[in-house]
Amino acid sequence: MKTKSASIVFCHGLWADGSCFSKLIVPLQAEGYECIAAQYGLNSTAEDVTLTKATIGRVTSPVILVGHSYGGTVITGAGADDRVAGLVYICALAPDADESSQTQQSNFPRTPVFSHIDVKDGRVWLLPDGIDDFAGDLPEHEKKLVLATQGVPKPDLFEAKAGGTAWRSKPSWYIVGKKDRTVHPDLERAMAKRMGATTYELDSSHVPMLSQPERVIEVIRAAAKAVHGAAATA
Repeated sequence: MKTKSASIVFCHGLWADGSCFSKLIVPLQAEGYECIAAQYGLNSTAEDVTLTKATIGRVTSPVILVGHSYGGTVITGAGADDRVAGLVYICALAPDADESSQTQQSNFPRTPVFSHIDVKDGRVWLLPDGIDDFAGDLPEHEKKLVLATQGVPKPDLFEAKAGGTAWRSKPSWYIVGKKDRTVHPDLERAMAKRMGATTYELDSSHVPMLSQPERVIEVIRAAAKAVHGAAATA
């Protein structure tokens, strides 16, 4: 199948890795989109942004960056790259130049998931009793898989700056999870409004790419088509 005109690069959040996008990647590949997930280590935001920029270099077409949760911070930094044509945020953070993931969240009510973490051995672990606050609309076997494959961030990851503000110059799309208990839905709405994003609200938990993948794919398709149309008329 001929490759579509946009490539899709996925950026995961905390307690995850690139496999959290598997329900998006497989059907998008079948449609002809070139897809790749940035597999960074959640050790520092600077490292994660650098690895994402390296991953952008592995694809051949103008890039749509898709970031979930903390991955929104990553695409906000990496998206300043000239190869990036658009940004899709999924229940994601989107800090400004003077903000970090932590300062953004501190302006809104604390979400329940942070009562179910364990900071130990230099990492922040999601405890089993927190899975319903993270992925409450998944079936039990998928919740267990999320816990078993969680990526484990360093605590100071929340304090770092993204190193860029791509949403100020790139077209953006934003998916709000109305039942999100990890990133507050009102914070998501505020970020989407600030960036002037095309906004969609889904009746989902923090992980709509797993619980409502078809709806998320629709948004990614819309972003890819819009970017392609803009390029064609430029």
